[in-house]
Amino acid sequence: MEIAMLQDKIVGLAELEAVYLDRGMFFGDGVYEVLRSYNGKIFALEEHLARLTRGLAELQIHGIAPDEVRRRVQKAFATAGIANARIYFHVTRGSANRDHLWDDEIKPNLFLMVTELREDKQEKTNGIAVSTEPDLRWKRCDIKSLNLLANVLARKDAARKGCGEAILVNEQGFITEGAASAFFAIVGRAIRTAPLAANILPSITRKFVLEAAGNVGLDLAEQPLTPQQAIKADELFIAVTTREIVPVVRFDDNVIRDGKPGRYTKLLMEQFRTFTLY
Repeated sequence: MEIAMLQDKIVGLAELEAVYLDRGMFFGDGVYEVLRSYNGKIFALEEHLARLTRGLAELQIHGIAPDEVRRRVQKAFATAGIANARIYFHVTRGSANRDHLWDDEIKPNLFLMVTELREDKQEKTNGIAVSTEPDLRWKRCDIKSLNLLANVLARKDAARKGCGEAILVNEQGFITEGAASAFFAIVGRAIRTAPLAANILPSITRKFVLEAAGNVGLDLAEQPLTPQQAIKADELFIAVTTREIVPVVRFDDNVIRDGKPGRYTKLLMEQFRTFTLY
């Protein structure tokens, strides 16, 4: 008899609910997105759906259309009735007995949560500290997959040090991005960030930050930085959907400039907000 055990309860494998056989749980076999809303309107939904569609294609997950995902997101958001919400969802390859190989006819699973988003205004006013951590992630970080254990461990280590984010450094000594954010430096009148590549997530917030940078007169330099170069930058900040733009005032044990959010970072924060007004 094939069985499964849930905590201390034994059930026949044939009786097990499909959710326990999700390939996302076994292998991280899926992709996810995190969106947010402002005043009852979902922000950048189409951009997130486009990235999701690309990720599904890269992982060869078929059988779920962007229109169907959009419908479910909008239905759940309307049902929740939360004006300023965090919307998390993931699509996995589906449920099946554990095997590295999959049946091409497997049906994808979609899981979604809508929760209230509470912003930390203090971190935007005062800035945060960050710590560098080795980038131990897989080599296709351009896919927003469910494989996040390296990110989780890096963020936990940073939190133990009293930091608000982990900044990942690859084997060549260059900063790739934050464990859960895009990373930027401002040097003179240029905004500097790593170019998009297989080890960089094409962040939706990154796209809007670069648009805002053009609007405030900053030049773009898509070049990777070393931690030593970051320490000497005029300003540093991270950017992510649920936190927008957050100034970085301490990098490892080094204070950035005067230890306060910089002029251009503040301008970018103001400019970014104009994209979210409805």
